[in-house]
Amino acid sequence: MTSSTKLCAVVPIKGMIGAKQRLADVLSPEERSALAMAMAEDVLEVLAQVPELARVLVVTADATAAALARRYGAEPTEAHALEGHTGAVTGAANRLVTEGFGMITLPGDLPLLAPADVSRVIAAHRAAPAFTIAPARDLQGSNAIVMSPADAVPLRFGADSFYPHLDAARRQGIEPTVVEVPGIGFDIDEPHDLAAFLGRNARTRAGRLVADLGAALAARLARYTQGEALETMEVRR
Repeated sequence: MTSSTKLCAVVPIKGMIGAKQRLADVLSPEERSALAMAMAEDVLEVLAQVPELARVLVVTADATAAALARRYGAEPTEAHALEGHTGAVTGAANRLVTEGFGMITLPGDLPLLAPADVSRVIAAHRAAPAFTIAPARDLQGSNAIVMSPADAVPLRFGADSFYPHLDAARRQGIEPTVVEVPGIGFDIDEPHDLAAFLGRNARTRAGRLVADLGAALAARLARYTQGEALETMEVRR
């Protein structure tokens, strides 16, 4: 990336209450909130250590998340926070264009993220106009996107947004740069993600929280997996 481009990280964070609904089969509401908070703090701590970032903007309507953002030197904003992931990022991007910043956006649920992962994606980013993307490990989601200018490509996030984002960039006349980074590709949305994370023994807040649940969580995940297998067998009959 050109050294003259100022870059701002944008992190949308939903409310901690009722977070991670797709984990409801294996985690209590309190555990889900605690996990969401731990992952968000891990991400913000990482971003505070990335030298290529001029600032960090956290889009949230949650007071706890806003306080967490300030603790790590990030700026919280409620603007567009209730418009979903796409609306939050798009609103921030439009603001950053007027302020002369490029943008890298990441979610707040990347429990294996390291500063070098973010730097690697930024280093791959070309001179403007440019679009760089780091997909989820299943090559379906879009876990990090760098754009200069910040609104270079219209975004639409979702479980299958990766290939549509590539197409959207090409429609703007920009050949996308794709960088696969394990620490960015790994997020936690479903019970199988949590099971994979439990086996990583990560030394982060999220890792310690999951480790503390230990055998109890492992048993819940085993029951969930068994239930899924039984449902699959019933469908095939």
